[in-house]
Amino acid sequence: MLEASLSQLEQLVSDLVQQNQDLQNTNAQLATELAQAKDDNDSLQLSLMEQEDKHGATAARIQALVDRATRSSAVSA
Repeated sequence: MLEASLSQLEQLVSDLVQQNQDLQNTNAQLATELAQAKDDNDSLQLSLMEQEDKHGATAARIQALVDRATRSSAVSA
């Protein structure tokens, strides 16, 4: 009976060691994916800020044109 218990214990330890290795591999893979996701997020945020700047500049140009057209119409009338 002691021999069977020892054999079971060895199997359990072996299974746990394998499970630990699998979890470490998964953790390493997830850490890599997280780092990539963070890089992607940073790039997207930078792109968004650039787009917001462009839209702001475009809105300002349009407003200036509207103001100019309004002033021109007021002078003509």
